[in-house]
Amino acid sequence: MESPEKATVNEMPKAPSQNERSTIEFPYSDLDSSVEVVRGVHEVGGTACEYDQLAAHMKLEAKGGGFRIRVTSAKAYGLLTYERGGRITLTDLGRKLLDPHHERQARVGAFLKVPLYQKVFDTFKGSPLPPQAGLERTIIGFGVGAKVADKARQVMLRSAKQAGFFELGQDRLTAPPIRKEHHGQQNSEVQSDQNRQGGKTPPGGGGGGSDHPLIQGLFMTLPEPNSTWTLRDRQNWLVMANSIFKMIYPSDTEGDVVISVHTHE
Repeated sequence: MESPEKATVNEMPKAPSQNERSTIEFPYSDLDSSVEVVRGVHEVGGTACEYDQLAAHMKLEAKGGGFRIRVTSAKAYGLLTYERGGRITLTDLGRKLLDPHHERQARVGAFLKVPLYQKVFDTFKGSPLPPQAGLERTIIGFGVGAKVADKARQVMLRSAKQAGFFELGQDRLTAPPIRKEHHGQQNSEVQSDQNRQGGKTPPGGGGGGSDHPLIQGLFMTLPEPNSTWTLRDRQNWLVMANSIFKMIYPSDTEGDVVISVHTHE
């Protein structure tokens, strides 16, 4: 076998070119795989556990690439936070995913939490998705590396199906309808949410726009009160909120509204 010292320049690994790097965040595992991670954390430690404990529970190598991809993907969906090789903690959205009464809405929120998926959803809302080649060119334009565009497309479409975005049509992304529970049961769920949020309710008082699945998914991505919320995440949330509002509420003026956030931390 030829020693590494004798390897030619052409045989040495090359750094990826600029068009091979991804500049937009997206997961490499689909939503169902991330749901399994969330359930694993719940089974091991309730709302949090150690990195190696979860790997052992899932019968995966803690230092293996497969397990690492699953954990980072679950984080991309907004379902957990983690310290590398340390503790994994479920987010509020991750905990809601475990509740049968909120799982459907939580899946919608998790899908839209991914920057790439939100951008594709905003771009093609109300219109059919382009065929495979066209969709891949589109996501490459959004910042996905050319060499991983096929993988990113496949994972996105699987996740969209798992979140219910193809229930009303197989050719386009449409937010799934959220069926209301029995009135008494629904009131108890609202009261439970109020207790967790210190008596606060989402805008709309539980009716009107707050019943829209996108509005529900939006508020499910909010962090717990008194928890850390970085400036970047706050700005991303406001941009996502503005995009959703533009889609479901007609405007009385022409042109887009520009949101400017000035925060001093």
